[in-house]
Amino acid sequence: MLYYLFDYLENEFNLAGAGVFQYISFRAGLAIALSLLITIFFGKKIIEMLQRQQMGETIRDLGLQGQLEKKGTPTMGGIMIISAIVIPTLLVAKLDNIYVILLIVTALWMGLIGFLDDYLKIKKKNKEGLSGKFKIIGQVAIGLIVGLTMVLHEDIGVRNFPNAADTTMKFEERFSDYEDQASTITTIPFVKNNEFDYEWLLPDFLDPYTDVLYVLVVIFIVTAVSNGANITDGLDGLAAGTSAIIGIALAILAYVSGNVIFADYLNIMYIPGSGETVVFALAFVGACVGFLWYNSYPAQVFMGDTGSLSLGGVIAVMAFIIRKELLIPVLCGIFVIENLSVIIQVTYFRYTKKKYGEGRRIFLMAPLHHHYQKKGIHETKIVTRFWTTGILLAILTLATLKLR
Repeated sequence: MLYYLFDYLENEFNLAGAGVFQYISFRAGLAIALSLLITIFFGKKIIEMLQRQQMGETIRDLGLQGQLEKKGTPTMGGIMIISAIVIPTLLVAKLDNIYVILLIVTALWMGLIGFLDDYLKIKKKNKEGLSGKFKIIGQVAIGLIVGLTMVLHEDIGVRNFPNAADTTMKFEERFSDYEDQASTITTIPFVKNNEFDYEWLLPDFLDPYTDVLYVLVVIFIVTAVSNGANITDGLDGLAAGTSAIIGIALAILAYVSGNVIFADYLNIMYIPGSGETVVFALAFVGACVGFLWYNSYPAQVFMGDTGSLSLGGVIAVMAFIIRKELLIPVLCGIFVIENLSVIIQVTYFRYTKKKYGEGRRIFLMAPLHHHYQKKGIHETKIVTRFWTTGILLAILTLATLKLR
């Protein structure tokens, strides 16, 4: 909103300084500052509201160190995170940008699913919360919306420059001639010519169905990453800190993908309009870091499914927007290993129970962070080590821009 206000003031009244809102870097910096202020200064009031509504966490005794001390801690703090993402984005981003619209819709949609789950668990005393099938339906629905938008919307595509490789021409001339085209192309890491098209996975006679395959991939990854973030949210500050690290990496990738100069230098695809998502990404980072003000050990509030499902969904959609979804196993390695630890544990337990009549476990407890708790490691040390691993994975992800 402020972007349009200051654009009007500059054009109509030549207001000094109003032109600074044309710069993505300025608006992104403003977005992260606003999101931090919202979480820190309004967070306390949100926590008090949750306490008045008796939205305290119910704890099952799983024999984990310090677990029962958390009983009654307000949950649904994801309201704080979503507010701190959406409000700054509405204020300083270009709201006619389709990518920004997709991200806002994803944050609100996934937040609503998580809110319903938390509400049923806490307020209605339903231990199961929202039925698993309804949660999956909600995740599939947003994946379907995002996937169809990505393949059908006229403003979404990759820009090709026929003269880009001709270094004998001046820079302006090399990039003056271009063609925007809808594409299912994406980035594949560690490969010299690092572009991959989903149509290569299909035989020639099925090429017309490439868009269908692409949408199915979107649905799968959005569901997987949102569930991964949800499973990771088990220790104070773990999911918020890990998401902030991922958000910083995505912001950098979005900036270079949306800037023709950097895209040319790094030899990556230029995606028109994707630079605007840097504003959303830094609001996302600010919200996660600001949430740690109250969520770091010992937590005064939990994000609940309201926050974790929204964070995971936004990360997945952001990756698709900048055509970096195949980097998710690296960038979101913490979410992936947490998901895998549960899958491995459950699968092995069922297999051994069927074979030996008694279920056996690989981990002391799943997901993985609880395994380390069972080993007697304090949760602050576990969280710090997971954050450190997340930083290393983010650096490796950014290094793929040059490591081919």
